[in-house]
Amino acid sequence: MKVIPISHDQEPGAAASKKELTLTRRSMLKGTGVLVGTLAIGSPLALLAPSTVWAVELKALSKAEGDTLLQMGRVLFPHAKLPDAAYALLVKDLDAKAAQDAQAATQLHEGIAALDKLAGGSFIKASAKRRLAAVKAMEGKPFFNTVRGQCVTSLYDNEMAFATFGYPGSAWEKGGYITRGFQDLKWLPAPPVEASPPPFLG
Repeated sequence: MKVIPISHDQEPGAAASKKELTLTRRSMLKGTGVLVGTLAIGSPLALLAPSTVWAVELKALSKAEGDTLLQMGRVLFPHAKLPDAAYALLVKDLDAKAAQDAQAATQLHEGIAALDKLAGGSFIKASAKRRLAAVKAMEGKPFFNTVRGQCVTSLYDNEMAFATFGYPGSAWEKGGYITRGFQDLKWLPAPPVEASPPPFLG
C-alpha cells in the first residue's frame, strides 16, 4: 500500500519526496503512534496527490492522543472542505514539540486527558455539542493556547490548505504576483474590462 508521509512542503502532483512510511498489518494492529486516513476520491486534493492514503508517524503521542488533537483542531478551526490530512499536520507539529520538550509533552498528555474527562470519558467518541463544550471549558489554559496557536500555522501554511481555499501560495521566489494572479478576483463578480487593464510590466 502506498502512503503519503504528511509534509508541509509537499508539492501538489509531485511524488512523495521523503521516505515513505511503510504500514504493515502488524504495525496497524498495534494501534499506537500512527495516524492513517484517506483523501476523498475525486476531490481536488486527491487529484493532486500521488496517493489517496496518508499517514503520520507519531513519536511522543499515542494514536488516541493524536486523534483527539486532530478533532480538537476541527472544533477550533472548523472547515468542512479541509481534509483530515491537513489537520494531521497540526498533530505532527505538536508531536514534534512533545518529542523534543518533556514539559510540552506533559502539557499535551495532561490536556488531552482533561479533554476526555470533560467530554464524559472520550473526546473522540463524544457528540459535536459535547466536544465544543469541552474545548470551551479549556479556553484560556496553557494547553488550549498551545493547540490554538499551532493551528494557525499548521492548518493554513501548507499546500493542502492552499489548494482547498484557492490561494496560489508564496510567489516571491517565482517572480512575484504580477504575472501570477495579481489581478485575479475569482471571489468577486467579474469587473468591467476598463477596470482591469493589462498589468504594467515596466
